[in-house]
Amino acid sequence: MADAAQASPLDLVIFDCDGVLVDSEVISCQAHADVLSLCGYPITAAEVFDRFLGRSSKQATMEVEAELGRSLPDDFNARLQERLFRTFEQELHPVTGITDALDALDVPVCVASSGSHQRMRVSLGTTRLYDRLAPHIFSSSQVENGKPAPDLFLFAAAQMNARPAACVVVEDSIAGIRGGLAAGMRVLGFHGGSHCRPGHADSLRQAGATLVFDDMRQLPAILSQLGEKTARLAGFSAV
Repeated sequence: MADAAQASPLDLVIFDCDGVLVDSEVISCQAHADVLSLCGYPITAAEVFDRFLGRSSKQATMEVEAELGRSLPDDFNARLQERLFRTFEQELHPVTGITDALDALDVPVCVASSGSHQRMRVSLGTTRLYDRLAPHIFSSSQVENGKPAPDLFLFAAAQMNARPAACVVVEDSIAGIRGGLAAGMRVLGFHGGSHCRPGHADSLRQAGATLVFDDMRQLPAILSQLGEKTARLAGFSAV
């Protein structure tokens, strides 16, 4: 067994996918709004952002159907997926600086997203991130309750043999911030995606983010500082 002084104070960095690894939220909100409107539930992309950012499509659909008092068409998910994936393949880009950040990290990483595995296969594949992150990619479909419940983050930590208190979550949504905190993890609020409005940093901070940042190239230094602070609090020696 390794001596405690040699142990790493951080076990794992858990990345959300949409808006953190890939700059997809503007595309996603517009596609969701378009298809819902075609299905008899008029809504704008801005309203989708405000209501459903960071939550699973299943949760959003249940809420919409409760308001409509009826089910959405049987082909709703297929229509949404077709429009979304087509646009991803044409327009999607990785978040600026994420490849540099991943290259610089010396701690294990994984993905924990409200999106489906198929969606992440397309979005991460299109941006050439899938192969470097697989197989450590986890979806809300694998747990009972999606964000803001802690289930997905705890599941990811368990799969990666990581202590929740030694995990750091990188999130862009209030639901994700709350879920990470509920899991007993520290959460960094990222507000550098194209979907982030003025004041988004304040919203993430108010939701409980440990700190907020808007440039992924800052992440390695931020994690290093968190690791040093954790080491001091836990009695690790600085090496």
